[in-house]
Amino acid sequence: MPFLDHLEELRWRVLWSLLALVLCSIVSFGLVYYFQALEILIAPIRAAYDDPDLQLIFLSPADPFFVTLRLAIYGGIILSFPILVYQIWSFLSPALEKDERRAIVPALYLGLLLFIGGVCLAYFAALPVTLEFFKAFLSASLEGTLEINATLGFIVKMLIAFGAVFELPIVILALSLMGLVTPQFLRSKRRHAIVLITVLASFITPGDAITLTVMMMFPLILLYEFGIFLSAGVYRRRAKKEAQHETSLAPPDGSVGKD
Repeated sequence: MPFLDHLEELRWRVLWSLLALVLCSIVSFGLVYYFQALEILIAPIRAAYDDPDLQLIFLSPADPFFVTLRLAIYGGIILSFPILVYQIWSFLSPALEKDERRAIVPALYLGLLLFIGGVCLAYFAALPVTLEFFKAFLSASLEGTLEINATLGFIVKMLIAFGAVFELPIVILALSLMGLVTPQFLRSKRRHAIVLITVLASFITPGDAITLTVMMMFPLILLYEFGIFLSAGVYRRRAKKEAQHETSLAPPDGSVGKD
C-alpha cells in the first residue's frame, strides 16, 4: 500500500477500536450498576476492618456516578480486548513473517491470562495482607474515614500493578522476536533481575519479608524463567529456519564445484 493508504487504514482501525470500547463500556456500565461490582471491590476493606456494614463516604453528589463510570471503562477495556486484538492484528499482520504471526497471536491472549492471574493474586492474597499491614498503624488518636475515590484508587492501582508486572514473559518474548535480547543474555543477568524484582516487589507489596517473597518475588522469578523459556523457543525456531534455508541453497552432491 502507499503510505497514505496505510494511514487511512490505521484511522479506520482506531475508529473501530474506539467504537468497540465505547459500546463495551456501555454494556459494562449496566453490569457494574446492576450487579454491584463496587461491593466486590470493597469486600477486602470490610474484611480487613472486621466490619461487614462498612460504608465508603463521598464528598460530591457526582462521585457515585463517576466511580461507576470509571469501573465501567475498566470493564469495557476487558470486554473489548478480543476486538482490539483483532484490529491490531489486522493492521500489523501483513508486515509480519509467518513465524512471527504464529507467535504473536497466542502471546496476546497469553498476556491477557497473565494479567488476569496477576489481578486475582492481588485481590485474593496480596490486598488483604497489605490492608492488614496498614491497619496496624492505627492508634487511639486516629479515626479512619474511607473516601470512595481515594480507597478505590488504591485498590485499582494495586490490582493493575500486579496485572502489569505479570506481563513480564510477554515483554521478554516481544524483545526476543525483535532480536534485542537472547536467552544467554537473560541467563547471565539472572542475578541482576532478581535484585530488580526484589526492589519492585518492595514497592508494590509493603509488608514483612515472607509476604514480600510469597506474594510478589517468587511469582515474578518464575515468570522471568518462563520468559527465558519463551526466548529460547524463539531462537531455537529461528536457528532451525536458518539451517533449512542454508540447506536449500547448498549445491547437490556431484554438482560442479562441490568437493
